[in-house]
Amino acid sequence: MKDFSREEIDYVLDTAEKLEPVARGEIRSRLLDGKIISLLFFEPSTRTRLSFEVAARRLGGQVLNLGLVEASSVMKGENLADTIRVISAYSDLIVLRHPLDGSARMASEFTSVPLINGGDGSINHPTQTFLDLYTIRRESHLDGLKIAMAGDLKYGRTVHSLCHALSLYGAEMTFVSPPELRMPSEIVRVLRKQNILVKETESLEEIIGDIDVLYMTRVQKERFPHPVEYEKVSNKLKVTGDLLKAAAPGLKILHPLPRVNEISPEVDETPHACYLEQAFYGVPIRMALLALTTGVIE
Repeated sequence: MKDFSREEIDYVLDTAEKLEPVARGEIRSRLLDGKIISLLFFEPSTRTRLSFEVAARRLGGQVLNLGLVEASSVMKGENLADTIRVISAYSDLIVLRHPLDGSARMASEFTSVPLINGGDGSINHPTQTFLDLYTIRRESHLDGLKIAMAGDLKYGRTVHSLCHALSLYGAEMTFVSPPELRMPSEIVRVLRKQNILVKETESLEEIIGDIDVLYMTRVQKERFPHPVEYEKVSNKLKVTGDLLKAAAPGLKILHPLPRVNEISPEVDETPHACYLEQAFYGVPIRMALLALTTGVIE
């Protein structure tokens, strides 16, 4: 996200808003007619992978899917650079998700076509950030925002990307987590250097009545080397109906999904819940990114 200015972000959000009727199937589009979009996902994914596929198809494009890594030449020892070189020859654009930090940046040096980062390691998930910003803009407001990010702030690449983007809008940020999962100190330091008001706490009850948006994240079991360490922190933060009795009427709850047990099912039926609509907003945002990156929209 550090590659984008506020003006560029706003342009992507504006483009997504124009394409939203296409995303909802209300209007047909052939913007990507004749274009092949390759999805290379080396990590499990549901929403990111499928929303990119839906976005491409809604715009009239075709999708080439790597499928299971176990069925590809990666299992024969092929390195990422060679995979990217080969797939570039088959594609007009590549979407890459990879478990290693910096993999998307590295892969961009070997591709002959545009490449979009679909999430790399624990550092970046920029397209998720775009859809988070779009959700906040559509369901709440970006300017003057008071937001709390809660859960796994240490390993959560979604919140790492989101912090930088929201700093461009002057948001007030509160980080809620167990001590073991605090937001990396380097991110906090950079935000404060930018004169962003940052608070840190371990309690949702302490802040629930004074925020516009609560961004929950799951504690990511796959990021923990030992199950015992995961169990220590997995159930420390939970949004329930009782907690929301103290919330502001306009509070919106976001979650990048999948959730485990950090949001009680009873919350789904409240006007605060925005995470399912948030998942849909991934389609118009990724349509905008595909269209802008391939140059069919300028």
